[in-house]
Amino acid sequence: MSLNVLYAGNEKLWPIYEVALGTALADLGVAANLSNDLSPADVDYVVYAPNGPVQDFTPFTRTKAVLGLWAGVEKMAGNATLTQPYTRMVDDGLSEGMTEWVTGHVLRHHLGMDDFIHRTDPVWHRAAPPLARDRTVGVLGLGALGAAASQALCALNFNLCGWSRTQKDIAGVECFCGEDGLRDVLSRAEILVLLLPMTPATENLLNAETLAWLPKGAVIINPGRGPLIDDAALLAALDSGQIGHATLDVFRVEPLPDGDPYWAHPQVTVTPHIASDTRPASAARVIAENIRRSEAGEPLLHLVDWSVGY
Repeated sequence: MSLNVLYAGNEKLWPIYEVALGTALADLGVAANLSNDLSPADVDYVVYAPNGPVQDFTPFTRTKAVLGLWAGVEKMAGNATLTQPYTRMVDDGLSEGMTEWVTGHVLRHHLGMDDFIHRTDPVWHRAAPPLARDRTVGVLGLGALGAAASQALCALNFNLCGWSRTQKDIAGVECFCGEDGLRDVLSRAEILVLLLPMTPATENLLNAETLAWLPKGAVIINPGRGPLIDDAALLAALDSGQIGHATLDVFRVEPLPDGDPYWAHPQVTVTPHIASDTRPASAARVIAENIRRSEAGEPLLHLVDWSVGY
């Protein structure tokens, strides 16, 4: 008997996901009826994105799991109708895309590329950067994305220190946890990368107090979540010179509104939430594997624990 799998993501992407999911399920020998239009009472699995058509999961009485296409889960945290197991997206495409974006911007700031790219004067100004082994990069968040980015930076010989909610062990990375560990990492990070999930415990983690722990002139790179940063505190730190530059890919309100101070600030780079994105081909393989696992009675991959928020 075929399983009924409902695609409830961005409707514009349905033609792409129809092919990708069909191929991935067939490769695993899973027979499924894929559709973007099924009666909720008949659905076995929901392939889901918060910008799709489903917000109320109450009618999905036989659904065994809701399989998310997004890495972030904060938009689902308050949905009381979601009683089914919920998985978040962790896949090779997301990790590779994030690693490439983070590595590119770390190198940009490490090498001082902006000083040369934006120069308008004809002065032959030679200022060689330190070697990567003499530059400390801090990474807040050592999950799948943070670990992958950290290891790529280690391969370039940067001095890596990282912080997470619980203690981690990542080759080449000096790992910290807890409040004292946060201060240890921030006090050393000349370039700081934010890859934490958005939870009540991480909101405004970078605030007036914690920004002051960073070395003067430190660079902040945030491809994680906008609310990790107290925006007013960051702008004040940029104006005072405590923070030398902020490269921001995520914001509390997206798209970033016209007139927001970040747009015009000379020490801020705004990118439009492009650090990484879900690739249908690789995401479909993760979804298909979770359906196979569920049908075989095996544990789901990347199951969200709502008690910790991710």
